Amino acid sequence: MTPTNTPDGLRALDVVRAFGGTVALRGVSVEVRRGEVLGLIGPNGSGKTTLLNVLSGVLRSDSGTVHLGSRDISSWPSHRRARAGIARTFQNLRLFTQLTVRENVEAALASSPPSWRRNGATADGLLEITGVAAFADRTAGSLPYAHQRRLELARALGVGPAFLLLDEPSAGMGEAETASLADTVRMVVSRFGCGVVCVDHDMQLIARVSDRLSVLQQGSLIASGAPSDVRTDPTVIEAYLGAAWTDVEEERS
Repeated sequence: MTPTNTPDGLRALDVVRAFGGTVALRGVSVEVRRGEVLGLIGPNGSGKTTLLNVLSGVLRSDSGTVHLGSRDISSWPSHRRARAGIARTFQNLRLFTQLTVRENVEAALASSPPSWRRNGATADGLLEITGVAAFADRTAGSLPYAHQRRLELARALGVGPAFLLLDEPSAGMGEAETASLADTVRMVVSRFGCGVVCVDHDMQLIARVSDRLSVLQQGSLIASGAPSDVRTDPTVIEAYLGAAWTDVEEERS
């Protein structure tokens, strides 16, 4: 299966967003291509979730633009961006807790392009890919928290996204659960060819999934590039990563 929406890139260009007197994003530019994972990291309050909200249309930028392939989608509402191929998960889960796990994904599939379903996307298939097929007939609200996060990933995949925005997908997970989730994210990218922007504080997850990294601090982009370059950037080390990132990289090698 491959997504029916096939723009080659999702890009924010010189995005500014303020809330009253607080500037959350200061001229930020990032891009993710199909088939890659962009890890978006930074301290609390650095603007990561705000940037996801601007990319997905939950928020409008005060200035700057958002592009999906060759199209300027800055004025598009979130539902139009979703139909065009941008799906996301949230820090705070937004499941239909009284519906079954299967019904949650079926609801997403109902809003997907018919060609996505014709290509073989099914609720049970997406639940299998994301590791929650065994719970298909249980209500979503009865699942352990880590499995609810996997269900939200399955539901996001249900719309057939070209780009998937993940906001703290490993929140509430233990080390083994996080490692398993990282493998799932990489499998999703390989199987569906979608681009992923992943916001997370867990350096284990970020190290395992990311092809490139962008680092925010106080609303500004302070570094962007290959993980091996970003982790040795003195500005990034001072602002955020410290020794923890080096430890994670040593474990990977």
